[in-house]
Amino acid sequence: MRRILLLLLLTWPGAYVFGQQKDIDKKLKGFDDFVTKAMHDWNVQGLSVAVVYKNNVVLSKGYGFRNTAGKLPVTSQTLFAIGSCTKAFTAAGLCLLEEDGKLELDNPVRSYLPDFKLQDEYVSANMTPRDLLCHRSGLPRHDMLWYGSNFSREALYERLRYLEPSKPFRTTYQYQNLMFMTAGYLTEKVSHQSWEQFTRERLFAPLNMTASNFSVNDLQQAKDFSTGYVDQKGVVQPMPYMNIDALGPAGSINSNADDMSHWLLALINGGQFKGKKILSPNTIRQLQTPVMVAATQVPLPYDEAFYNLYGLGWVITSYRGHVRVDHGGNIDGFSASTCFLPRDSVGVVVLTNMNSSVLPTIVRNQVIDRMLGLTLVDWNKRFLDERNKNRELQESIKKEEDDRQRVTGTTPSHTLDKYAGHYEHPAYGTVSIALDSNVLRANVHGLMTDLEHYHYDIFRATDQKYFEGEKFLFTTGMDGSVAELHLKLEPAVKDIVFKRMPDAVAVAPTTLASYVGDYDFGGQVAKVYLKDTTKLFLFVPGQPEYELAAIKQHEFKIKILEGFQVKFETDPKGQVTELLSIQPNGTFRAKRK
Repeated sequence: MRRILLLLLLTWPGAYVFGQQKDIDKKLKGFDDFVTKAMHDWNVQGLSVAVVYKNNVVLSKGYGFRNTAGKLPVTSQTLFAIGSCTKAFTAAGLCLLEEDGKLELDNPVRSYLPDFKLQDEYVSANMTPRDLLCHRSGLPRHDMLWYGSNFSREALYERLRYLEPSKPFRTTYQYQNLMFMTAGYLTEKVSHQSWEQFTRERLFAPLNMTASNFSVNDLQQAKDFSTGYVDQKGVVQPMPYMNIDALGPAGSINSNADDMSHWLLALINGGQFKGKKILSPNTIRQLQTPVMVAATQVPLPYDEAFYNLYGLGWVITSYRGHVRVDHGGNIDGFSASTCFLPRDSVGVVVLTNMNSSVLPTIVRNQVIDRMLGLTLVDWNKRFLDERNKNRELQESIKKEEDDRQRVTGTTPSHTLDKYAGHYEHPAYGTVSIALDSNVLRANVHGLMTDLEHYHYDIFRATDQKYFEGEKFLFTTGMDGSVAELHLKLEPAVKDIVFKRMPDAVAVAPTTLASYVGDYDFGGQVAKVYLKDTTKLFLFVPGQPEYELAAIKQHEFKIKILEGFQVKFETDPKGQVTELLSIQPNGTFRAKRK
């Protein structure tokens, strides 16, 4: 009877699960100590990890503190920003719409968004949803367009047409957040829901990801959420949350280990979660099918890893002979890694509250080695050795290069107050320069830095958090005034050029009305007229209409023409008699008719 009872217990499913968990516990023995030491080595305050195997969550746990000041511990329910791990959800969302028959990944984006426009017309007409999801648009990152700005998602979408590409279409892998934002915008137009609502209904709800949300505003309303931190030369400080709601489809999701484990279970089980179909097997296949060869260091730094490929929101590679599908995530104060091995039915997610940390990669690799029963590779020591070797060298090289370029003993060509003003770019928006206590201060759509004189008309940002020594180059126009600001906000393309906007000069509507009339340039008649009683325009036959911006009494700049001004002359009674067109090639007079 005892033998029969033992046989029944061994064949009972619960006994199998118990035995499986016992085997997993054996594989993970010592893992807690490893995580604790690695967190100390990398100054990481809090971390949570979930591991799934086949149909089960075999580990979901928190380590350290989600808030060091309050000594609040991390749990498996603690919310962290997952950054670019969001991209996989956006890619899956477009695949769901394809499953619904509402779009095709290889049809032009313009089939669904007729106003989609990039700088190149051929690319605009031929870009597909699949292109949006695999970083082959030809655009470099252009992250300073959205980072810190208050542009809406629609405004970001409309500004894409003004961004310079750096590579031909579909030839080169270039990581691009704005294309994933566009994929989310496309989701909205096709589904007639916000990207957030669609993702919640089609992915979060069926996966029982009840704690996950889409904004740092919502993150801070949760019962169990983490503060973000940054390590500045060994000193750990809280890092302010960065709201990236507009860019949401590329990186705004906040989640925890428990919720993310459900996502992993669906990915390693053919799109099924607890017996329910979340994604079709075809979608699961498409997400992890290589489309582009990603940028990879050559020769490979380690024998364990292979070249990186990119599918749809996922990186595909080989790790020690096993197919690995993963994606990292970094946003202010947080770093993450989501990973699964489809042939081994293993998944792992690592969430941390440290800015730009390699610890998620280290812990991920440790989990994989243990779960696959491989000899443990000391990834922690490898990465520490690299950091220590490169840190001083990089700082030294950067300082030497900066000093070598600098020309000493020079002065600006204008007094500091002449650089103050507002400078605009059609994509990047407004950069404001102000003079405060004899120091120039720049505001790049919400990101602030003081400027120190570098040489000639070039100033250097003092803030290292956002600008890392960015040079601000001012150029002088034909009229002798500061006309442009050049910034290397995207290193892969030419300088981003911001045109100086005329200083606002208030002019009464009655005064503006006094300029209205026809002006005769020796047979050619120009018209000056008002719109909305507050905007003055000039029209010369055969040319577009030009809006005029007041700069002094009776003097105006032509907004879109550098070096062109208009001056109205009056008689002793104050009546306007002439219009002077001041141009780079001379001044021309027109009598008022």
